[in-house]
Amino acid sequence: MPFDFKKEYKEFYMPKNKPAIVEVPKANYIAVRGTGDPNEEEGAYKQAIGVLYAVAYTLKMSYKTDYKMEGFYEYVVPPLEGFWWQEGVIGVDYSDKSAFHWISVIRLPDFVTRKDFDWAVEIATKKKKLDCSRAEFLTIEEGLCVQIMHLGSYDTEPESVALMDAYLAENGYENDINETRLHHEIYLSDPRKAEPEKWKTVIRHPIKKC
Repeated sequence: MPFDFKKEYKEFYMPKNKPAIVEVPKANYIAVRGTGDPNEEEGAYKQAIGVLYAVAYTLKMSYKTDYKMEGFYEYVVPPLEGFWWQEGVIGVDYSDKSAFHWISVIRLPDFVTRKDFDWAVEIATKKKKLDCSRAEFLTIEEGLCVQIMHLGSYDTEPESVALMDAYLAENGYENDINETRLHHEIYLSDPRKAEPEKWKTVIRHPIKKC
């Protein structure tokens, strides 16, 4: 049975639909950075997603090639994630999507080294006829965070964020969103296959003690 991050790390990928505090360890990701409205057809965000999945699946299927990674095991490609911010805004202003800066990521298994990553970028570029040079090997350690499972459209996320903020105030914590600790979303639903009211998105914010 392939290793499934969502099942093995339920505390990070499958929280309940009420706020909870979690300590998120360091992990490595495939990452692509960009700016602009994620809903723009053929825009930078959609192109970035294509690059992420091209590299992710090249790594996943590497065992069928002559390239061998030490410690490799079969796994399910983890869900798409995103870190979001806007200049001069604490948190997220959902009314101005054109002002978004983002880092779109897909988590890497621990056995994937930077050498393996570079190989996958090169192979994906050749086989997919897609410039994957924008992809980077990124290590992130989120640390202490509050998170919630948001059910519904991305535009209704402020309702879940309000629950998180109230929970923090009640328990002696506060948000610690800054230039390096960012609003984080993990996408567990495919918007092309499910109605917006059924979308599941993990929302995670960095926090600190008051």
